[in-house]
Amino acid sequence: MPEVYRIADAMPPHFHVLVLLAAFTGLRFGELAALQRHDVDLERRTISVRRSQAETRTQGLTITAPKSGAGIRTVAFPASLVDELAAHLSQHVEPGRSGLVFVGQRGGRLRRNNIRRVWLQALRAAGLSDVHFHDLRRTGNTLAATGGATTRELMHRMGHSSVRAALIYQHLVNGCDQAIADHVDEQIQRSRRDRGGSDGLSGT
Repeated sequence: MPEVYRIADAMPPHFHVLVLLAAFTGLRFGELAALQRHDVDLERRTISVRRSQAETRTQGLTITAPKSGAGIRTVAFPASLVDELAAHLSQHVEPGRSGLVFVGQRGGRLRRNNIRRVWLQALRAAGLSDVHFHDLRRTGNTLAATGGATTRELMHRMGHSSVRAALIYQHLVNGCDQAIADHVDEQIQRSRRDRGGSDGLSGT
């Protein structure tokens, strides 16, 4: 999590919240790029996902509905982001209820290539490498799984109609738990060696 803030702080001001929302809500880049001002509810701390931006060589930038009904959803964001998101809405968005929440440095639509340039600069400034923007979504999904979200809740948050992806994240969390247990086991074995084989519990 500290790495997320290091990257966000190294990004241009109008992209700071973009990084935080990607990491802590798990929204896709295209969903973030298509967000409009009225999609953000600061009081309820929710973001409504109703459309997504796609970019192709033949059609350029287009705004479409999510690929599946599961992609249309409302996602909660952490209370700690309210002030930063409110400041962003007052300074960096297009005017009007339908104004885009995230725009480029010159006010145009977000493009992956433009984000990639400043992203790489931010990584260097943060002392990180080999991290992709999409990794922020993985971070958000893993945090949700770690927080005890059910498979159905993960599917909703991720915008998936299939259980496969949700189960992957739940499996990853289980794997982390196993790693913790393995670490504890190492400490137990080390303690036993130091005490000459005694487990430190039997004194009789």
